[in-house]
Amino acid sequence: MRKLIFAFGIATMVACQSESKINETADSTSKTDQTKIDSLTFSYDSIKVYGKKPVSIDARVTDTAKAVISYPVFADATLDKYIEKKITSTADGEQSYATYDSYANGFINNFNNFQKENKDQIQTWFLTISTKVIKQKPRYISFYTSYINFSGGAHPNSSFTYQNYDIETQKEIKLEELLLPESMVKLNTIAERIFRENEKLTPAQSLKDNYFFENDIFKLNDNFTITEKGLLFLYNPYEIKAYAFGITKLLIPFKDIQDIIKPQSILSTN
Repeated sequence: MRKLIFAFGIATMVACQSESKINETADSTSKTDQTKIDSLTFSYDSIKVYGKKPVSIDARVTDTAKAVISYPVFADATLDKYIEKKITSTADGEQSYATYDSYANGFINNFNNFQKENKDQIQTWFLTISTKVIKQKPRYISFYTSYINFSGGAHPNSSFTYQNYDIETQKEIKLEELLLPESMVKLNTIAERIFRENEKLTPAQSLKDNYFFENDIFKLNDNFTITEKGLLFLYNPYEIKAYAFGITKLLIPFKDIQDIIKPQSILSTN
């Protein structure tokens, strides 16, 4: 009998572990939030489209173009549409698509057209977009999207962006909504101090020679997420530095901005 009970217990543990791999939910156990938790259960899906022909007329070359877009899928149609709209707006802002499928196929069609007109050029184009859920709270959910695109040139183009979604209002969270009115100047001042410390710059040292800030004046962007320690900002390649330096992250601790956090905002209850 003891063996039977032990075996049943092991089977139950395995079943629970298997189920946890399939779905992920918001980090809340309140009964009043049960509907919200169910709507935030998600799985990942993807679209994959490949070029029709190899990139070269050489029979030994079998490589072709590909477009892969992966994304989370929720039981909330509004949230799903928000994510899709964010992803299908291309990084360079020149073109946007209505769906994941049209985006992937549009990239491959561009490659096919290029190949027809440039048969002697061997270029293996690729588009890789991946959006991950990086944080879930009862009031908001945060995503991280990596975008890598190669369609000729010296190197791929890449960008990395955060998205923060207010579950209650069903809208994207704006930075100014989290702070007291007219606090952006102070936030920027705090951020510049931390940036200069990170970059080993003196308070008065010019940003002209090594950075791309407009008019050589430091400025925060709006690419941020909320962490346990503070607001984390991200600058993409070419945004403030040369491509070789990659991305630049800047963390502003909550302790430095306590006096400008808006009461009853997401930050005040984070």
